[in-house]
Amino acid sequence: MNIARILELRDGSVHTCSRSQGVAEAAQLLAERRIGALPVMDGDDVVGIFSERDLLYCVAKVGAAALQLTVGEVMTSPPITVSRDTDVMEALGLMTRRRIRHLPVIHNGKMIGLISIGDLVKVRVEAAESDAEAMRTYIQTA
Repeated sequence: MNIARILELRDGSVHTCSRSQGVAEAAQLLAERRIGALPVMDGDDVVGIFSERDLLYCVAKVGAAALQLTVGEVMTSPPITVSRDTDVMEALGLMTRRRIRHLPVIHNGKMIGLISIGDLVKVRVEAAESDAEAMRTYIQTA
């Protein structure tokens, strides 16, 4: 299965922010939406990712003053991205190697979605359950 199939199965809305947005405002959006990351946009271009981890590292480094900074000062950049044709296992491997939990999906130079490691794990669990059920059915009818 590839990333395009995952995007087809879910709501296509992605919350984003800009590099000039304040960290406090972006953190509020993460909390309100109960999400872990925001793609940072410059027009149609994804220029970074602002995640819970970025916020945590920044607060640990500069304390409460982190909330006075802009997203552009603390985001992870450049973003690691995938295409819609990327295989789920390839994306999982990339996330594991790079120790990240979110990947913007780029098609024709534009972001068309954002996937999380949770999205990919869900697909793998469903596939394993389907395989197990097929095996049980095969054994019962053999």
